[in-house]
Amino acid sequence: MFPGQGSQKKGMAAELFEEFADMTAKADAILGYSIRELCVEDPKKQLMKTQFTQPALYTVNAFSFLAKQKEDGPKPDFLAGHSLGEYNALFAAGSFDFETGLRLVQKRGDLMSKAKPGGMAAVMRMDEEKIGAILKDKGLDAIDIANFNSPDQIVISGPKQEIERAQPIFEEIGGERSCIIIKVGSAFHSRYMQEARDEFAAFLAAFDFADPNTPVISNVEARPYPPGKVKELLAAQITSSVKWTETVRYLMGKGEEDFVEIGPGRVLTGLTRQIRRKAEPLVVEDEPAPPAPADPAPAPAPAPSGSESGGIAGQSLGSAGFRQEYGLTYACAAGSMSHGVSSKELTVAMGKAGMLAFYGSEGLPLDRVESDIRAIQQELGAGGRYGVNLPANIADPTAEDALVDLLLKLGVGLVEATGFLQMTPALVRYRLHGARKRGDGGFDLPNRVIGRAARPEVASAFMSPAPERIVKKLLDAGKITGEQAEAARTVPVAADLCAAADGGGPTDQSVAYALMPAMFVLRQELADKHGYDRPIYLGASGGVGAPEAAAAAFTLGADFIMTGYVNQCTVESGANDAVKSMLQDINVQDTAYAPDGELFEMGAKAQVLKKGLFFPARANKLYALYQHYGSLEELDAKTRDQLQNKYFKRSFDQIWEEVKNHLRQTRPDEIQKAEQNPKHRMLHVFKWYFRHGRQLALSGSAEQKVDYLVYCGAASGALNQWLKATPFESWRQRRVAEVSAKLMTETADLLNSRFAAMTGAR
Repeated sequence: MFPGQGSQKKGMAAELFEEFADMTAKADAILGYSIRELCVEDPKKQLMKTQFTQPALYTVNAFSFLAKQKEDGPKPDFLAGHSLGEYNALFAAGSFDFETGLRLVQKRGDLMSKAKPGGMAAVMRMDEEKIGAILKDKGLDAIDIANFNSPDQIVISGPKQEIERAQPIFEEIGGERSCIIIKVGSAFHSRYMQEARDEFAAFLAAFDFADPNTPVISNVEARPYPPGKVKELLAAQITSSVKWTETVRYLMGKGEEDFVEIGPGRVLTGLTRQIRRKAEPLVVEDEPAPPAPADPAPAPAPAPSGSESGGIAGQSLGSAGFRQEYGLTYACAAGSMSHGVSSKELTVAMGKAGMLAFYGSEGLPLDRVESDIRAIQQELGAGGRYGVNLPANIADPTAEDALVDLLLKLGVGLVEATGFLQMTPALVRYRLHGARKRGDGGFDLPNRVIGRAARPEVASAFMSPAPERIVKKLLDAGKITGEQAEAARTVPVAADLCAAADGGGPTDQSVAYALMPAMFVLRQELADKHGYDRPIYLGASGGVGAPEAAAAAFTLGADFIMTGYVNQCTVESGANDAVKSMLQDINVQDTAYAPDGELFEMGAKAQVLKKGLFFPARANKLYALYQHYGSLEELDAKTRDQLQNKYFKRSFDQIWEEVKNHLRQTRPDEIQKAEQNPKHRMLHVFKWYFRHGRQLALSGSAEQKVDYLVYCGAASGALNQWLKATPFESWRQRRVAEVSAKLMTETADLLNSRFAAMTGAR
């Protein structure tokens, strides 16, 4: 028997954390804090808070069970747990591993801690029938029975004011201290937890569980878990009563006499003693197992996914090292989308689901970025899974420096570096900040960079040590220490790299099948050359919008995948609802290539939404005009009229005034340059159209909808086709973590099926 919440105490299991040091380290990586410190010392007084209590108690129960196993005593005939303790029973029965169970209770504790306010109370010396009659007679129908702990102790749950109203009523009938209010913030195990149940059920959908190898008695049914019911019963447990009395009576009916409590305290031992003394055994005939099929050699079924079949599971795709280092359930990340389309809500949702997302800082003012990062940190806690986009800024390197200053101030430990053609002082300074030499001569660097590159020369720069000229410049300026300069020679600028094939937004139109093998060769060459003491994990991005694409990436050898603009068509993204509705209906042919507004004069391309929009055609015409004419004045009258009245909806002079106001805040030197050079002025007027189109899309303006600039790749069309005729067909049902988990799970299913077919297994 494994106890639930309420059995925790400071100092519990102090001796076990050293005995299970490897598992303790894994728990720290998953949780983002020291589990030993929480359980043994509790310096921040967090142990009694639900979101911390549940992971702590699960860990201590698990370690206690493993220590008990070492004693080589008899194996249990049955396993049971009270509420949270049921997760330990399932762990002990092999339904999932330690890490999976910890992620489950971490999510469960977080959801329960944020549930609507409510209350609970323990009613003593009254049976279920009497309590039910009192609730009915006194108009307390808003209260549910949460726990049937023993014949003499039943816990009620409901709105706080109703629990407070019920207390004197029960005490008037049952005597003093017959109703004791429990110090909790919500109405656990009641109808009021429905929202948490629904969200947890969606979270559970991403996991594969084995049936228990030892019967586990469920709280919901007080019977052993039937085959295939782990997800269903764990979700139901959140709103259902804990039938502990009936659980023990069922076991008594099976002739069980030896009940052993594993974990801190002896609460269950005491309750079980009361039940055995005051209640009769419950003798029931369990449903027989289904008969064996008559045909001894039926046609093989498609290979099931996950650990149940010994095949590939969604959680096992990619590199185990990458997942462990970043504390992830899945080797899946959501890449950044500019202007906060990768919103704080999207970033938090992915982090809470055991995946990684990068907040889209590009194009946002620093005060907004700071506010959003602080909100993310508050939601995910210390050590939470998240990153922030650090974009290159060729035109204004001081903007890079300012963002790095902010990231360092806020303690952001992971960035996605995008748009870099070469390494910059700001990026190198971020990477080296806080580097410390270890006793073995190596270096620990608290700041990690995941670089994105579509070209080998850029990938080579990311996977090489920082250029000596940049390191020397930073050292001479006092921006890094000598120790950090020494560290620069031993580590790559990017801890890990994502190979960026053709996707939404700015693109080099690389093909994944050619790009990935070249990147693997380059990674090995640089690792051999520099002798790094840690592998560089190589991910794949661009075009990943369906299980087939993800399967191709993992088959190529990707350590992780990074999805991109497919995520803007989700509930949590910062894209406007009008844009989401447009994206929901596209297919793979509904995108086009247009000039990249930031690098317009260089001829760089971006992939954008085409269906229903004039933007791609108009943007390409602007680039053609820029190539052939030296100024706005050289344009013929018809073209000038078309641009001002149809494209821009304002005159060139009006646009130039807007541009000057923008440049005064960013690059005032450009104003004088443009006024002296007519072609440069034309460049800025044309580039205004791209900023304008992006703002129209972000705001959802109905007036100039045809001029929306929406970054989007063909993968968004593939996503729509994959999700057609599923509950996720509408973007309003697409929660980013659920879709990402579904992608990983179905990718595993697909690979199992394909490999089975290729090897003749079916």
